Amino acid sequence: MEGGNSPSLQLQQLPLATAAVSVQPHTDSFSYKENLIGALLAIFGHLVSSIALNLQKYSHIRLAGSKDPRAYFRTKTWWSGFLLLLLGELAVFSSYAFAPLSLIVPLSAVSVVASAIIGIIFVKEKWKPKEFLRRYVLSFVGCGLAVVGTYLLVTFGPNSHEKMTAENITRHLVSWPFLLYMLVEIIVFCLLLYFYKERNANYIVIILLLVALLGSMTVVTVKAVAGMILVSIQGTLQLDSPIFYIMLVCMAATAIYQATFLAQASQLYDSAQISSIGYILSTTAAISAGATFYLDFMGEDVLHICMFALGCLIAFLGVFLITRNRKKPVPFEPYISMDAMPGMQNMHDKGIAVQPDLKASFSYGALENNDSMPEIYTPATLPIVQEQHGPKGVSAPPYRVLEHSKKE
Repeated sequence: MEGGNSPSLQLQQLPLATAAVSVQPHTDSFSYKENLIGALLAIFGHLVSSIALNLQKYSHIRLAGSKDPRAYFRTKTWWSGFLLLLLGELAVFSSYAFAPLSLIVPLSAVSVVASAIIGIIFVKEKWKPKEFLRRYVLSFVGCGLAVVGTYLLVTFGPNSHEKMTAENITRHLVSWPFLLYMLVEIIVFCLLLYFYKERNANYIVIILLLVALLGSMTVVTVKAVAGMILVSIQGTLQLDSPIFYIMLVCMAATAIYQATFLAQASQLYDSAQISSIGYILSTTAAISAGATFYLDFMGEDVLHICMFALGCLIAFLGVFLITRNRKKPVPFEPYISMDAMPGMQNMHDKGIAVQPDLKASFSYGALENNDSMPEIYTPATLPIVQEQHGPKGVSAPPYRVLEHSKKE
C-alpha cells in the first residue's frame, strides 16, 4: 500500500512545486510597471536637475556681466533653479525605491544629453550653418547614441524586486558576496588614497576612481533608505529599525566625501573630462555594487544581460562624444594696469622703469627689490632720457640705453 500510495502523493505535490517555481521576478507584470515608474522618475529628475543647474549658471553669468549689485541668492532666477534642483533630486531619490539599482544609475546620461542640448540652443555666438554642423556634429551623434543606450537600458534592465525591509537589508549586508566585494573595494580604495595623498598622483583616473568607489556605496544606501521609507508609507513601519539609521549615516558620509573629491578634481581638470570619465567609472562601480548587494541580475537570462551591457556601452560612447566636442575654456591670466591704480607710477612717468614680476605667474606691475638676486637674473632697466632739442636740422635721439651695472 505504501508503494502504491507514493506515486499518488508525488503527483499531488507536483502542481504545488511547479507553481512555486513559476513565480519569477521577471515574469511578474507588476515588476515591469515598477521598473517603468522608477525609470520615468529618474529621467524626469535628471532632466529637471540639468535645467536647474543651467538656470543657476545663467543667473551668475547675468550678474557678472551687469552692474547689478545684488548677490546671486537675491535673484528670482537663482531661486527658481534651486527649487527645480530640489525637485529633480527628490524624483531621482524616489526612483530608487521602485526600480533596481542597476537600472537607475546609468540613466544619469540624461542629464549630460540635456545639458548639451541646452548649451546648443542658448549658444550666444554667431555661426554659419557649415561651422555649426562641423562643430556640433559629434554632440548630435553622442545625443543619439545616449538616447539609444537609454532605451536599451530601460527595455532590458533587471527586473528583480523585493521589499526593502530591515530584515532583507540586514541579510544582504552580511552575505558573503557583498562582504567579499567590500573587502576588495576597501583595499583598492586605500591603495588609491595612498598614491593620491602620499605619492601626489593627481591623475584624473585615480581621483574619479575614489569618487566612483564612494558613489557605489552611496547609491546602495540611497536605495535602502528610499525603499524602507516606501515600505513604511505602505503600512509596514521600518523607520524604527537601527539598520535604517546606519544606512542613513553611511549615505550622508559617503556623499560628503564624494563631493570633496569631486571638488578637488574640478580644480585640476576640465569639467568635460570629469563628466565623461566620472560617468563611466561611477556607473560601472554602482552596477557592480547593485549586482552583489541586491542581486539585481539573479534569474535574468543571458540575452537580457548582454543587451543591458550593450546599452551601457552605447550610453558610455554617447556621453564621451558629447563631452569630447565641448569647447575648452581659455585660461585667463590677470594683470594689473598701472594707469588704473591711482597714486601709482607707470612706465611713462619721468624715466622710472617698472619691471615685470619674475614669479611663475604672468601678472605685471609688481615692484620688486632685485638686489638679492644674482646678476644674471636681474633684468636690465631702460631709463627714459628726455629729448633735448638742438639746433635746427639736428635732432637728438629720443632716448639712449644706459649700460646696466650692479651699482645701478
